[in-house]
Amino acid sequence: MATGGWLDMTVPCHPLLANSSMRRQRGARMTGFPFPIVGFDLDGTLLDTSGDLAAATNHALASIGRPTLSVEQVKPMIGGGARHMLAQGMAATGGCSEEELAVLHRRLLDYYEANLTVHTRPYPHVLEALDALAARDVRLAVVTNKLEHLARQVLGQLDLTERFVTIIGGDTMGPGNGKPSRQPIDAMVARCGGGRAAFVGDSIYDIQAAHAAGLPAVACRFGFLMQPVEELGAEAIIDGFDDLIPTLERL
Repeated sequence: MATGGWLDMTVPCHPLLANSSMRRQRGARMTGFPFPIVGFDLDGTLLDTSGDLAAATNHALASIGRPTLSVEQVKPMIGGGARHMLAQGMAATGGCSEEELAVLHRRLLDYYEANLTVHTRPYPHVLEALDALAARDVRLAVVTNKLEHLARQVLGQLDLTERFVTIIGGDTMGPGNGKPSRQPIDAMVARCGGGRAAFVGDSIYDIQAAHAAGLPAVACRFGFLMQPVEELGAEAIIDGFDDLIPTLERL
């Protein structure tokens, strides 16, 4: 999968490759679409992963005799990575020590990796929206706080990997540099070859990271919201992916 910029046209290359590169560079300008790069969060934005994440959380909780949580209880815990999600689940059922959290985090990850896409599916109209953006020669990316290898496995199992120029996880940029840090957003833009970009997400981490990198943000009303979507501070809100293209065109 390409992770860098365009072909260096000063270096001799096959004419077909040169023509293809020139078309990609001109694509967004030719169609008049305002963003040659669009990035997406994963959980609660592109994919409804709540069923599988709740199952993994409950597996860890049940292993030490804690009560399990409903999917609706787990949803607002998603967005800051698996450890953050589990810590909130533990807090909701009696608390825990750092040592206990470390053991249970590993237990959660092992279960989740073995059951990534039992319930996980793209949200309605996601595939159509991605197709429409690709038809406009928009370069697409994923920036998630999920561990990169898990994000790649989920997307691979759903046959979505090849749609994205780059996939950046919560650990890709090193410890402490997941969203809301701007670093993964900056890396997304660079890996997509540079240019005007927008970011789509469902959490405060997504909006803060986009804004820190100077990008406009679109918030998803249907995602795993920790607070009312209007309080996220995004430039626009969508009720579903059938709203995405016209919303981006208005930004």
